[in-house]
Order: sequence, then structure tokens, then C-alpha cells
Amino acid sequence: MSRRARGIGYLAAAVAAVCAATLCLAVAAFAGETAGAALSKGQTIYVPVYSHIYHGIKSRPFNLTVTVSVRNTDTKRPMTVLAADYYDTEGGLVRHFLDKPATLPPLGTREFIVDERDEAGGSGANCIVRWSSPEPMNAPVVEAVMIGASSNQGISFLSVGRVIAE
Repeated sequence: MSRRARGIGYLAAAVAAVCAATLCLAVAAFAGETAGAALSKGQTIYVPVYSHIYHGIKSRPFNLTVTVSVRNTDTKRPMTVLAADYYDTEGGLVRHFLDKPATLPPLGTREFIVDERDEAGGSGANCIVRWSSPEPMNAPVVEAVMIGASSNQGISFLSVGRVIAE
């Protein structure tokens, strides 16, 4: 076997070893993410929402419709949404979305809407969602989708909730 052929063989073996090691690390990282999902019996979640944003040279408000979505990600256990409260830019309570706790079945979703014409929240509004479960379960996904359209201009974006208390 020529020196060049041996060199190519060694290079191929080294590339194969690096690929195998990378694959093993990727599989281990993926397994760790899915197998080690954090379980909780309840949380308080802060969700940034925007009833309007500013645009243009004169910083004109652009009104948005807000949908706050609470999604039970557990496939076996129900959860109870204890409260979903809407606050304005100054931190003042605008309204309670729920009159009483609401139970979400496994993989169920509950949505709360702020109409495009409702400007009470402002550009720094937020929603606080509290939930609980009698047993540890997968934490829900809580997000806000903002969307607005005017003339030939439209915008939509997503805001993800953050746990502020367990």
C-alpha cells in the first residue's frame, strides 16, 4: 500500500471517529433533554404582552390583538389555571381573565384575548398566570401572540412566558 493510500486511510478513520463521537454526544444531549424534563406542582408565570407598539417617525401607536395561550403539555395529568390577570404598563391590574379556576385536561389549551381596540394595557403590559396540580407534572407552555393589520401593513410576533415563582 502506498504512503498516500495509508494517509487517506488514516484521515478517513479520523473523520469517522470524529463523526461517531459527535453523534454520541448529540444523542446523549438529546436523551438528557427529554428524559430529564422538569416536573412541577405549580408555578407563577410572567408573560410580556403588547396591546400596541410604536411605529413611524412620530412614534404612532399600532394597535394589536393579543392572545395569551396556556397549553397543558402533560399527556396524562390535568392542570388547574388558578388565575390569569392582565396588568398595564404601570403595573396596575386591568382585569382578571378568570372568575374562578379553570381545569385543563391533558394537552388542553385555554386562551385569553385582548381586543385590538383595547388600549388599556399599553406597550408594557403583561399577564400573570398561576397554575397548580395535585401531582408533579410537565409544566405548561404559556405564550402570547400579538397580531395587527392596518392598510397594507401587518405585524405578528410571539412572547414567551417566564417562570417567576415555583
